Order: sequence, then structure tokens, then C-alpha cells
Amino acid sequence: MSQAQPKESLAAAPAVDHVRVLTVNVHKGFSALNRHYVLPELREAVRSEDADLVFLQEVLGSHRRHGRRHRNWSDVPQYEFLADSLWPVFAYGRNAVYPDGEHGNALLSKYPIVRHSNLDVSVKGSEQRGLLHSVLTLPGAMELHAICVHLGLDERQRQQQVRLLCQLLDSLPPTAPVIVAGDFNDWRRRADATLAGCGLHEVFTQAYGRPARSFPARWPLLCLDRIYLRNARAHAPKVMARKPWTHLSDHLPLAVEVRW
Repeated sequence: MSQAQPKESLAAAPAVDHVRVLTVNVHKGFSALNRHYVLPELREAVRSEDADLVFLQEVLGSHRRHGRRHRNWSDVPQYEFLADSLWPVFAYGRNAVYPDGEHGNALLSKYPIVRHSNLDVSVKGSEQRGLLHSVLTLPGAMELHAICVHLGLDERQRQQQVRLLCQLLDSLPPTAPVIVAGDFNDWRRRADATLAGCGLHEVFTQAYGRPARSFPARWPLLCLDRIYLRNARAHAPKVMARKPWTHLSDHLPLAVEVRW
């Protein structure tokens, strides 16, 4: 699902040579251990970063029971609430459906999303998972591919999901810039070699020698969240490791400027 595209033509606009990226597992709008509903505070924090592209995981499309319990619950899907007026375009890929609602991945964008699809990478006997693939047109008529990822908890299932991600990458134009970001749940770093074979490089590993520690948010020990690039380069990747971020999810967000 995506909102109507902006009507302004990008053909005459000056070409852009970078985008600011933020990725965050929003934990369905709740703090760690589900103690507090924090989506309004999360929206303010996301807005303060002024990213061009925001990759969201575990974002609710709807939840009837939570809506009855919390007076400040949003009547619109969480990705639309977070987009507010700052990101005029968004795409959503529904992954998990249950009696009270649904959740999945989303992309918020300041640039037009010309098409998007949600690839089901669920493995039999595991949680429902997906890869949200969006194609954006940037000023200067450049095409950018953005893939929002949330992989499974079981390592064998993740290996299959990583192979499906590589198949998707193999289908894309070989010279187009690609950003792959999200929650990989790959705490043993078993996906690195496979993804490197698909032409991806991880921005924190390239800058600092290892992926960022992002989980749990208050005492980050595990490198679960990643940002990978192909046909692009990273500038100043950073972990959002201070308040308010440490209190807004069980994962810390990652940010980077992507250049080409």
C-alpha cells in the first residue's frame, strides 16, 4: 500500500547525490518489555532526524485490542501516523496477520515510490516474514532500490531467507544503487559472506570493522540491525544510542548518509 505520489515533476529538479537513511524496529509502538505505548514520542524522535528514507520493521497496520486499551491510540496505521506530513509517500508490506490485527515492514520516503512489492520469505514452521522492495525515482531521473528486511529468529530459516534476498538482488539492474536495511536477527553474523557474494557491503563493518550493536536498546550487545549498500557508498554511519531512543523500542535505530 502506498499513498498517492507527489504530482511535481522531478525531471527539471537538480539531481541529488545522496539520501539520509534511518532504520528502526519500532516494536509495534511499545517500549522494551511492552511496558509503555510510545508511538507519539517515537514519531517526534523520527521526525527530529529528518531522514529522506525511513525503514520500519514490526510496524502495525492495525490492532483492535490495543486500540481499546490506549486512549491516545492512532486511528490510522502506524506507518501513516509516523509519516505524518514529513514523508509524503510510504509503502507497507504486511507480513503477520492474527485475530486482533497485523504488522509488517514499511518505508517512508520524501521521494516518489513508483512501484513496490512484498516478497513473502516465510519458512514453513516459522513466523511470517517479508522483504519490502520499493523502487524510487529521485531528482535527475535516477532509480533507487530500497529493500526493508525483517528476518526470522531461527538460523536455518534465516539462511533460506538470505538466499531469497540474494535472488531478489540478482533480478535488479546490476548498476542501480541499492539500499538494504532492517532487522536481520543475525547475531552470529552468518549472513555476511552470502550477502557479500551478492555485491552488498555493510556500512558499519566497512567503517568500523563490525556491524553496530543495536540490541537490547538500553544495553546493546548484539548486532541485529544492519544497513547494506550496492553501487553506493556510506558516510558517517551512526547508532542512535542515547535518549530518547534507548526508551522507545527494544532496538536502537541506525542512521547513515548514502552517496553515489
